[in-house]
Amino acid sequence: MVISATELSPVVALIAGILILIVPRLLNFIVAIYLIIIGFVGLNDVHHWVHFG
Repeated sequence: MVISATELSPVVALIAGILILIVPRLLNFIVAIYLIIIGFVGLNDVHHWVHFG
């Protein structure tokens, strides 16, 4: 089973939204981590640094 950024993004957004509602201070960390992961996945699609599968 291959999970792409298209499938993973809504799940991560949902979890982040729930955590932000529970603990608003986590907003900065959640956004930063989310942006780093999405950026890495996007760059990996272009440069193929990590091969999954």
